[in-house]
Amino acid sequence: MKIGLQVPSFTWPGGPAELGPTFRRIAQGADQAGLASLWVMDHFFQISMVGPPENEMLEGYSALAFAAALTERITLGTMVTGVTYRHPGLLLKTVTTLDVLSGGRAWLGLGAAWNEEEHLGLGVPYPPVAERFERLEETLQLAGRMFSGDQSPFAGTHYQLQRPLNSPPPLARPHPKILIGGSGEKKTLRLVAQYADACNLFDTGPEAVAQKLDVLREHCAGVGRDYAEIEKTVLGAVNLTRDGGDDSETPKQAAERFAALAAVGIDHMIVNTRQVAVPGVFELFAELAAELDAVVPAGR
Repeated sequence: MKIGLQVPSFTWPGGPAELGPTFRRIAQGADQAGLASLWVMDHFFQISMVGPPENEMLEGYSALAFAAALTERITLGTMVTGVTYRHPGLLLKTVTTLDVLSGGRAWLGLGAAWNEEEHLGLGVPYPPVAERFERLEETLQLAGRMFSGDQSPFAGTHYQLQRPLNSPPPLARPHPKILIGGSGEKKTLRLVAQYADACNLFDTGPEAVAQKLDVLREHCAGVGRDYAEIEKTVLGAVNLTRDGGDDSETPKQAAERFAALAAVGIDHMIVNTRQVAVPGVFELFAELAAELDAVVPAGR
């Protein structure tokens, strides 16, 4: 099982002047600790589940480009880009640029979008949910074309591209991994089965996650897709300490919790932590990775 880090909040001591140095330390610490992936939310206002909208929020792809220049191995993605935020041709060009400059380490994280407040606040059109899913599917179709070098015209219901040229092409082979975030059983997981390399579910516990994976397996059978091809990821939280006190976990305790998710089929545990800006936290993440290796069978 791989471990990834999501950074959902940039409200740290020192204010805006310290955002660059702090995020630098986080990106390099995650890379040096051997974590598999680094993710930021693709939002423009802070979301209500994390804090008030006025809290600091960095634009996702600028933040990832900054991280790419500071790291060597860790993969980089948004968790996830709302399909309404950027025209798909420009989004795919942006992700390709990140992939090329990082040496093939970019993900394309996509979702149907949901935060109406920031759409209205910044003047971004916010179509009804059915249309957002239509736009998501067209963007996924375009990703397959542009990542593969297909320049033929695209004529969708919502997007028309006369020549979807994408030069230089991405370095990742066969293309940057496409991850779809969300657990909707009728639409989202069907799109995962049809188009994606990875799904992302919320950590609602092993039993509930297993039920979602069963639905994904059914969709894969329905479209003739090998279920094993899809990387199964979960987004959750962890607060690591040496002693496990004050509503926290030791690396060993966290590893045992993650192992229960691995047992139902999760390949990649992506977490956020309230201690992300605290010096020394990545020593605990390195211990967590070692503990996880000890309790999760090889290849799981």
